[in-house]
Amino acid sequence: MELTKFIFLTGIKALGLLFLGLLASKAVGALQSSEARHQRTPVIHWGLYAVILAAVALGALTVGYDVAAETYMRASGRDLARRDGAGALVNAQRAVELRPAALRYWQTLSSIKFAQKQYTSAVADAPALRVLAGGKLEEEDAYRLAVSYFLLGEYGKVHPLTQDLIRDKRAYAAPYVLEGYTLLAEKHYDQASKIFLEVLRMYPSQQTAVEGLAHVQYLSGNRASALSVLEQTARYPFAPEARRRFEALKGLYALP
Repeated sequence: MELTKFIFLTGIKALGLLFLGLLASKAVGALQSSEARHQRTPVIHWGLYAVILAAVALGALTVGYDVAAETYMRASGRDLARRDGAGALVNAQRAVELRPAALRYWQTLSSIKFAQKQYTSAVADAPALRVLAGGKLEEEDAYRLAVSYFLLGEYGKVHPLTQDLIRDKRAYAAPYVLEGYTLLAEKHYDQASKIFLEVLRMYPSQQTAVEGLAHVQYLSGNRASALSVLEQTARYPFAPEARRRFEALKGLYALP
């Protein structure tokens, strides 16, 4: 869909550029023919032709940059499909350099940096993403930034982002869970427990919320409650991988 839209818009730009160039040239030619009857100098007309040529060249360069940037972005996608993270990053960076005002190019670059655990660099891209999005980060970008701050240990910067996400979309479990783990990392156990319980009231089989709640109880010194949280998962559907994870945690929490 994005490729079709790009081809259409680029085609419109190219055709519009060609049409305006021809129209302007025809107008100057008609003016030159009219003034030739009065024996006026043609210098001004050659000047006008030069201006038209420069405008067309500039427009062609702009279209060329659009095409080159999209080509780099497509190459980045192919690199990702081949699991060539380094190549994907280089090509995405080139696309941004050519078209720094294109939000989706910045979003792709930021997501690649995040996937490669370049969290500091992903955080550095946030101001550009915010400006291009009209002053407020889009949902996916805001969540990725919040996770980056969490993984960098900058917990105080996580809360404003997760709270905004929760306020905008209350049924979205991910920011609740991230808020809970941030509170857990800050050792605010009571608040973290409330967040995890809120998630589990909405989604009883949310694995990371279950693990978060159990770990809160364990770190609070209440092993019995931690084991009880994990035991209660038997009432809900979980994937086999989650079941194995719960059993491993039970073994850990049962250790003296």
